[in-house]
Amino acid sequence: MSEPAASPFDTDVLIAGGGLAGATLALALSRRLPHLQVTVVEAYPLAADATPDAYQPSYDARSTALAWGSRLIYDGLDLWPQLAGGAMPIRHIHVSDRGRFGATRLAAEEHGQDALGYVVDNRLMGLALMQALAERPQVHWRAPARVMDVIPQPSGVSAILDMDGSRAAVTAQCVVVADGGRSGLRERLGFRADTRDYGQHALIANVSTRQPHAGTAYERFTDAGPMALLPRGRPGAAACDSALVWTLNDHDLEQVLAGSDADRLALLQARFGWRQGRFTRIGECSHYPLKLTTVPEAARPGMVLVGNAAHTLHPVAGQGFNLALRGLMGLVEQFEKADTAGTPLGHLGVLQAYQDEHRRDWQETVRFSDSLIQVFGARSRALAAARDAGLVGLDLVPGARRWFARRAMGLGRFTRGIGDER
Repeated sequence: MSEPAASPFDTDVLIAGGGLAGATLALALSRRLPHLQVTVVEAYPLAADATPDAYQPSYDARSTALAWGSRLIYDGLDLWPQLAGGAMPIRHIHVSDRGRFGATRLAAEEHGQDALGYVVDNRLMGLALMQALAERPQVHWRAPARVMDVIPQPSGVSAILDMDGSRAAVTAQCVVVADGGRSGLRERLGFRADTRDYGQHALIANVSTRQPHAGTAYERFTDAGPMALLPRGRPGAAACDSALVWTLNDHDLEQVLAGSDADRLALLQARFGWRQGRFTRIGECSHYPLKLTTVPEAARPGMVLVGNAAHTLHPVAGQGFNLALRGLMGLVEQFEKADTAGTPLGHLGVLQAYQDEHRRDWQETVRFSDSLIQVFGARSRALAAARDAGLVGLDLVPGARRWFARRAMGLGRFTRGIGDER
């Protein structure tokens, strides 16, 4: 029997960025297409001895809201058992317009699910992904390293890497840019991003309340901007900690940052209200400007953008990472079809098919998230009355509430059957 022909590429898929999105893509590729070689290029050194078993929760750890559909994706990748012990279920979502009577309430039990979603610390997710990838010999790491350029070749592409000042070229069928929107790689590669500035900032911090959250997430719309409070902690515990996303204008952000913790708690209490009782603690605060960013054409021969490199949303609806996960599964599906047909993975038709499919999802998700911001940001009395009627209508009409819940739960394609190896 003759040996299979040697690959003309150093690797089949090169992923620029080893964060949550890039690592998830590498894991999905290694399971669905285990004969392919995958290289992950990450700017930060890897912690070789870190495992989920050694994870110690930190009060100031940043977390991500995973929709129910995202839990199904990680189930399919056999990763959920490593995450479940640190994933706080969101059993209820309470959406309200502060100072007005309109509100709607979503409950997991109405949809026959254990939870509408979960809140998981980012570091726990990262450690679980790293441990899973360590067991996949077809996944290789270049870290610390950065992709500086991608040069088209007659067949495939050549990625130019910077590794501590030395340069190296790595050939691949396709380069997937998964390093977010701030690294500059997207711009160096010449992709055009459309950006709309919300003129506000998101302040992120962990907070504690005197009253346990009982697995309730709050979407609170105020005259100064939306707020989200997501339940944190370990399942089964009477936890009082939540992850706060607080939208602020320039002046209010300066006021919050200049104050003491007691000052910040007082401002937060005045803005959020008393639905969770008294706020008793606020942790380390970080902040960033809020922008809606989309890349109209995120695919070119041999390269494609995913996750925050392709689109960033307002964080208050918690849809950004869940949208990215669905996109990753869509890309894996297109790679699988191409591999079966003998088509190069970086062929424009393959990547364009992914973008066309994913575009419908991100456009709907952007409309869903952005419409919340636009409608609840309006201050006229007529629109305020319409908002109240709309929220009450969602609460009273099962069909409308179900539609809203399905959007919040991230349900759709790519939520089952993705973990089966050939």
